[in-house]
Order: sequence, then C-alpha cells, then structure tokens
Amino acid sequence: MALPARPSIAFLASHNGTNMRAIVAACRDGRLRASPCVLISNNADSPALTWARENKIPAVHISAKTKGSPEAADAAIAATLAQYGADLVVLAGYMRKLGPETLGSFERRILNVHPALLPKHGGHGMYGNFVHEAVLKAGDVETGATIHLVDNEYDKGPVIAQAKVKVEPGDTPETLAARVQAMEQELFPATLKRIIAREIDLDRLK
Repeated sequence: MALPARPSIAFLASHNGTNMRAIVAACRDGRLRASPCVLISNNADSPALTWARENKIPAVHISAKTKGSPEAADAAIAATLAQYGADLVVLAGYMRKLGPETLGSFERRILNVHPALLPKHGGHGMYGNFVHEAVLKAGDVETGATIHLVDNEYDKGPVIAQAKVKVEPGDTPETLAARVQAMEQELFPATLKRIIAREIDLDRLK
C-alpha cells in the first residue's frame, strides 16, 4: 500500500511517549512531512495523554480494563486508528502486545523502537533498563537503537534501521539508557523521513 505524500501518524504510548514528542516536533518544524493524528494510551495516568492534549493532538485511553477484555480493547484500538485516518502507527513506549485485529488492519504499517541492536537483547520482558542491564552483563562494546516493523512476536519484525551507541567504561544502565534514548529521538524521525520519501519500502522488508 502506497503512503500519501503527507501521511498521518498515530502513536501508542504507555508512559511519557518520548519518541512521540520528538516525532511531533519534527512534523511541526518542517523536518518531517507528516501529520500527527491521534495518541492512544492504555494508561489513564500516562503523561503522554496530557502532553498530547496540551499539544492539540486527539488523545484516547483504551485498555482491556475499560473495554472489558483484551479482544475488545484490540477492536477499539483498530477502530480508533481507522477513525483518525492513520497511515502509520508508531509505538512510543507502548507496554502491551498488540492484538490480531490491529496487527491485521495495519500490517507493515506499525513501527517500534527497541533500545538495543536486534536480534540481540530482544524478546518478552526485554524493555527499558532490563535491556541495558543485559547489554552490560554481556560485556558488549556497543549497543544502540533498532526501528522495526511490529508483528505478533516481541521484537521479531523486520528491521528497518539501526544506529549504534558505544558502551563506555563505567556505564550504568541509566547512563547507557540516556545515550540510547537520545539516539532513538534522532533515528525515529530520520527513518520516518526515509519511509515517506520512499527510500525505504515497508512492503519489501524481510
């Protein structure tokens, strides 16, 4: 499916939505030819919801608790994304596995960032400082950020782009996380720009 010249980008976030904020900034200062269309969060207390509303982006709270079941939440997410005309969906620290209706409706249009160089240090339970702790425990000399397509397995979708970060002597999970997160905020808008410019074809990734 070809993207429009200025695609609409939806976001799913559970907490701060840091990468969402970086991408929205890139849209609004002209670096990225795209339009933010909606934020969905499973967490009613998510700072991302507050930030989106303050920045005039529609923000919706959807969870299995509010909808009665994971299946109903999945259907509501897919319907909300369609309602707001999402062309691409960005997971910006979304801490729930997506359901089959959302995955099917937006196949090869859902992107996630993982704070390591996949396939290393990925999979169920590997998020946040757990990833950086694993990098340090393994004695890796480099880590980084990976943008990948989302499918029905954690961190298994095709890799779209990666950027490396050197592991420094004396690094802690916190110091490493700060540098990787800074890299993510550069990599995600830059990767979206390449996708929109058709330098990357999401349908052909393997």
